[in-house]
Amino acid sequence: MIPARIHFLDSPRSEAVEAKIQARADRLSHFSDEIQKCEVWLASPHGHHRKGDLYEVRIRMTVPNEEIEVRLQPETDDVYVAIRGAFDAARRKLEDHERRRRAQVKAHPRASGDASRRRQVLSDRER
Repeated sequence: MIPARIHFLDSPRSEAVEAKIQARADRLSHFSDEIQKCEVWLASPHGHHRKGDLYEVRIRMTVPNEEIEVRLQPETDDVYVAIRGAFDAARRKLEDHERRRRAQVKAHPRASGDASRRRQVLSDRER
């Protein structure tokens, strides 16, 4: 996998956190060999003085014909829990992408007479 580009916003750069993010990004390559780019933003937003520093993690992966994006702000002040939660969500989205790409998603037939989500085409006589 291509090394993840890691951006620290409003928080100091940490080698331990950076290594954890890179390890989690490397693990994503087990689910798809088609990841072209992976960017991770770690932000520590202000204004949560009663809950501590809540870290927001954003992940953007580029795969052929699609961009997968995850934005997560958990209810805990542990940066490692925030990273784990965001990468778990990214893994699920990546697995969904792979299922769609392999055409392993079932297309359920609609009930007869179901007009939802269908454009009704009116003939010339009905107009």
